[in-house]
Amino acid sequence: MSSLVDDTTTLADLKIRVLNFSRERDWEQFHSPKNLSMALAAEAAELMEHFLWTEPAPSHARAQEPARRREIEEELADVVIYALEFANITKTDLAAAIESKLAANARKYPVEKARGRSDKYTEL
Repeated sequence: MSSLVDDTTTLADLKIRVLNFSRERDWEQFHSPKNLSMALAAEAAELMEHFLWTEPAPSHARAQEPARRREIEEELADVVIYALEFANITKTDLAAAIESKLAANARKYPVEKARGRSDKYTEL
């Protein structure tokens, strides 16, 4: 398997690798939007588990602890893999969806109102 890094790997490359992995194992039959969304939520919960009961500032340090780092990276990879497979199965152009969502969020959270604030857009 080749070495992938963020600087040189495209979203399309990742989607193809995830799709091929699934197809080689004949797993698409199990990958309905319902099942993938549930798997995505379960993996996100496993990622959150590493930070449960940790205050925000120490959570940054916890994410860098060598003993936990590999496990955290694996859980994050699981989340992204399921998201990519969800996009594959639903034929979602993920880059376009992200661009659209960022534009919508920019309208909801204009810089001049939202900068440095965590309030919901309805309360800005």
